[in-house]
Amino acid sequence: MRWFLLAGLGLVLTGWLGLRWWIGSKIETESSSRRNLTKVVVASGRVESPHRVELGAQVTGTVRKIPVTEGQTVEAGAVVVELESTELLAARQQAEAAVSQAHSRLAQIEKVQRPVAVQLRRQAQATLQTALRQQQRQEALFAQKFIADAALQDAVRASEIADAQARSAELQVQTVQVGGSDWRVLHDALLLAQSQLRAAESRLQYATVRTPRAGVLIRRQVEVGDVVQPGKSLMTLSPSGSMQLVIQIDEKNLGLLALGQAAIASADAFPNAQFPAALVYINPGVDAQTGAVEVKLSVPNPPEFLRQNMTASVEIAVARRTNAVVVRSTAILNPSGDSASVFIVQSGRVARKPVRLGLQSGLYSEVLEGLPEGVAVILAPQMVHEGERASSISPSGPVPAPVHPTPS
Repeated sequence: MRWFLLAGLGLVLTGWLGLRWWIGSKIETESSSRRNLTKVVVASGRVESPHRVELGAQVTGTVRKIPVTEGQTVEAGAVVVELESTELLAARQQAEAAVSQAHSRLAQIEKVQRPVAVQLRRQAQATLQTALRQQQRQEALFAQKFIADAALQDAVRASEIADAQARSAELQVQTVQVGGSDWRVLHDALLLAQSQLRAAESRLQYATVRTPRAGVLIRRQVEVGDVVQPGKSLMTLSPSGSMQLVIQIDEKNLGLLALGQAAIASADAFPNAQFPAALVYINPGVDAQTGAVEVKLSVPNPPEFLRQNMTASVEIAVARRTNAVVVRSTAILNPSGDSASVFIVQSGRVARKPVRLGLQSGLYSEVLEGLPEGVAVILAPQMVHEGERASSISPSGPVPAPVHPTPS
């Protein structure tokens, strides 16, 4: 009885093994499908403003006061550094006194010297007319032999003197008129004093360093009591408004990049707060030491939490396919070569299927030729051999998302 039982079990086992051999091993497969595919390049870098403003003094002086702190947000025209200004104030007061004095001299020539000169001219002209009439009478008397020649010569000399005095008075009036030589001298002195006053006021304004526009003070390089020189950077201002991301991309991805490509970015400090960006600059050179190329992305609407020099990560969409036939990238043999292929289960056996690939994006790759939609593709081709018997089963667990980033 025992022998019959053992024989029956042997027959069952043999039949089961034979059936297992005929059916083949169960292999996980996934059908090729149509999806929208996006290839992205992932990289990291830092946040910075498109330009920075170095704030410095334009005159030599000692720092008296610093009313701001590093990291503070300031408005346009805010005072950031004040220098000692005692000497500059004195220079301005001296220039103001020189302007006042020049005004007084010009007013004196207009209100005093000019009227006096006009009056003297009238007197000189009247004297000249009297002398000329006297000369005419003396000439008449001399012609009638009533006076001697000496008396006539005295009248002539008196007329000549009166004429010279009248000419001198006329010249004096002309010099004090607007545009005359004396007036121009005083007017030029006023202009010089006014220009010196403006220069003194400018130097006094230079004692106060102000921000040209609103922004954040990201660096401070000065303390109270320091003696500063023109051209030395005292503070660095990051202007408000647009920000940019400076990213290092592996040179192997350089051929995928193009200006205007859209990207999604996030600051490492706020990884769940994503914001849009766009590729606006690609450095024409590659860093010989790191093998990376620097690119810049504009952030037109930067979030409030974004700060200068923050570390940020970006995903740049470098290519898109709509309604493409795709398979899992892990199911492809020799994906980077010219003879890419996949294994499928055909008539109960493993069969090789050559394919021509298109866009490859992380977990999924586009199939341009060789594989239609809906074909079950073996997910682990390295675990099987062409021609062996097999039966397909669906993969366990959720199907992954179709779009995944490709690290840079």
